[in-house]
Amino acid sequence: MTIEPAQEPLDEDWDSWVDADANAATPVTPMAIAARTEPKGPLALVETAFMASAAALLWLVNFFFPLGPVLRVLFPLPIALLYRRWGPRSAWLGAIVASLLLFVLLGPTRGILFLLPPGCLGVLLGCCWQRRLSWGWSILLGGGLETIGFFFRLGVLSVLLGEDIWTYLTAQVTGFLEWLMGLMGWLGQIPLSTVQAVALVTIALSSLLYVLVVHGVAWVLFRRLGTPIPAPPEWLQTVLDLDAA
Repeated sequence: MTIEPAQEPLDEDWDSWVDADANAATPVTPMAIAARTEPKGPLALVETAFMASAAALLWLVNFFFPLGPVLRVLFPLPIALLYRRWGPRSAWLGAIVASLLLFVLLGPTRGILFLLPPGCLGVLLGCCWQRRLSWGWSILLGGGLETIGFFFRLGVLSVLLGEDIWTYLTAQVTGFLEWLMGLMGWLGQIPLSTVQAVALVTIALSSLLYVLVVHGVAWVLFRRLGTPIPAPPEWLQTVLDLDAA
């Protein structure tokens, strides 16, 4: 009697070897890392609600007790932290929930103005930090979004007040340029295109500086929370003395 060899163990070994090889060939990308950090339990939901409430509370406190740029620097950080810890879904959910809270507490205008740019900026910065982009790229992208948000706020306020605030802004810039030309002894009328160009450059530089400060605060806070962002350039570490202590 002839005994035929069993084939099942070989088939199982072959399948397991193929599966292992396929898994080994799968690259580890930032998107794959973000997918692993998608909400998987009640902890993500609780933290999303907490961060959304914190973001709305910062906006609320700054509305009633304005402290200048101190609290404004913190506006996008809770949403960015949600992105770093739980992925894009939680970040967008936190931004929308915070906007809805402000919609109920302060009216539709404040809710919309929180979503753009602070809420969207938090999502964008969280995405940049999750992908480990350099500070140059993340500051450039964040500054562009902040500039767009400035003009969005300008348009909303112009509609609510019934006045063209951009005209008022250009008038202020014109007065400053005329004062500067008077100090230098120059005479002449400044073209409107030059005034608008100076205003645009000033707004863009202000937005870039704001996002740079947000990066510095996030680099200090997120490192202590166990979710560090990419390190700043060496020259910036030297200037700010971030490595001290």
